[in-house]
Amino acid sequence: MKISLTDREADVMQALWESGPSTVAEVRERLADPLAYTTVLTVLRTLESKGFVGHEAVGRGHRFFASVQQRAARKNAVQHLTDKLFKGSAELLFSHLVSEQKLSAEQIRRMRQMLAEHADEEKPE
Repeated sequence: MKISLTDREADVMQALWESGPSTVAEVRERLADPLAYTTVLTVLRTLESKGFVGHEAVGRGHRFFASVQQRAARKNAVQHLTDKLFKGSAELLFSHLVSEQKLSAEQIRRMRQMLAEHADEEKPE
């Protein structure tokens, strides 16, 4: 499933991923931008129509929940970014991240460790 989110949709999804099933009012409280209740409800309904959110009836209201995992959404977003801005090259994306970010020694160490682990997984037996 291809997961594509607008900035506002990503904010709403983040609230659901962090806090679990929530009412419209609860999602609204967690957002940085002060949005109208109806705006949050519209975003949730749009996400539901895309298959990214579901809901269950709770009394007269609804409790919304994420139907896609955050990891899957991240993977899709990075792939989209890589395809659109880096000509599909993960190496160009990585190069950009390393050269443009102020990385701490610890972050560089962890990146090296991940690369080494990945290289070990790729070795033929």
